[in-house]
Amino acid sequence: MADLNAVRVPTVGLADVAAAAVAAAPGGDTAPVGPGLFLYVANGGAGSVTVTITTTGTVKGLAISDGVLTVAAGDHGLVALTGVYRGVNGRAALTYDDATSVTVAAFELES
Repeated sequence: MADLNAVRVPTVGLADVAAAAVAAAPGGDTAPVGPGLFLYVANGGAGSVTVTITTTGTVKGLAISDGVLTVAAGDHGLVALTGVYRGVNGRAALTYDDATSVTVAAFELES
């Protein structure tokens, strides 16, 4: 499991998000959570890939469902890394049903 660090994205100008992406770890990754943070997922494989972001919180005693993003073959996806995904270590826990040909990055919008 790798810890993704957030790459700052300027609010004015261009950012090469694909160049900042790294190979998804087969055992999963972690990413920072908070305002202005998001996860970028690129699927270079021949089939779809599902990313699960674990939640540990509850609302009135009921578990909050994990976040799930399915990215089609050759496509890209984004997920806001809000506080609902904050785990016991303060980071979001990410798992992939298949990490082959998948790259990921955490980004933070400049404020």
